Amino acid sequence: MANYVKISSLGPAPCVIDASVSAEDAVGKMIAHWRRMLDLVLPDKPDLIVMPEACDRPSKAYYPTDKRMEYYRVRGNRIRDFFASIAAEHHCYIVYPCHMQAEDGSWRNTAQMIDRQGRVIGAYHKNHLVPAEYDANGILYGKEAPVFECDFGRVVCAICFDLNFDALRLQYVREKPDLIVFPSMYHGALMQNYWAYSCRSHFVGAVAGLPCSIISPLGEVVASSTNYYPYITATVNLDCKVLHIDENGKQFAAIKRKHGPKVTIHDPGLLGSILLSSETEEFTAQDVIAEYGLEPLDDYFSRALNHRCAPGHMEP
Repeated sequence: MANYVKISSLGPAPCVIDASVSAEDAVGKMIAHWRRMLDLVLPDKPDLIVMPEACDRPSKAYYPTDKRMEYYRVRGNRIRDFFASIAAEHHCYIVYPCHMQAEDGSWRNTAQMIDRQGRVIGAYHKNHLVPAEYDANGILYGKEAPVFECDFGRVVCAICFDLNFDALRLQYVREKPDLIVFPSMYHGALMQNYWAYSCRSHFVGAVAGLPCSIISPLGEVVASSTNYYPYITATVNLDCKVLHIDENGKQFAAIKRKHGPKVTIHDPGLLGSILLSSETEEFTAQDVIAEYGLEPLDDYFSRALNHRCAPGHMEP
């Protein structure tokens, strides 16, 4: 059944706070900064808001390390609690990325998922740090990659440098998430599109000071922020499946004759794959696949590999 989810992504440059500002005042300024930014997307009533990496860290160009550590001590969970109050008030999920100190005193580069009631339902710790994050700041590498079970679907996370490493991507290929969230300081360029297509998942990037993007499972950009406005809101339909045109294509006309606008079959061109989406409450995209005997893309690729390796099919 159609599963429309409205997503907002925020990517302003890091908040500039002068080194002369006390840690207590810096926390107040940071909360005020994010309140202003949230006010730009909350009128659209999003289901999910994604913030950029280390979203509540003052700009390093103006706020030195010693001041920042004192700021973190004073901050504690206060900014997380601010986001939690917004999530509860506006009945939305918020991804809150920050540098977080664990109970044993060690640090993580993390993204916490806050639900519609303002509860933290899980956290992802950046698996693939830039080495300087450990060497200069003592941040430890994460080793888990949890799936957040949200009321609209299954969500996973990658942070910044993570996007360069196949081990994490292939783990998500196996997990088959509905959505990948990507808080970052680095854009990733084509890697964003590749992760979306490779995982057959929607992808949302929240990149500090660079374009934010929402990308479809075909690797197409659905929405992007601009040099004028560092935020986006767009609605995506998570009830969708990626299919190859081969052998499936002969059924597309019959599907449209029967179901009309209740099914969307979108061809991006050149890729050989389409995105089939249910636009109705009457049935799911998977129901259409079963009704017409369609073959999902990954099943087709697996069949092609098995066919290649069958006895007598490969040159000696």
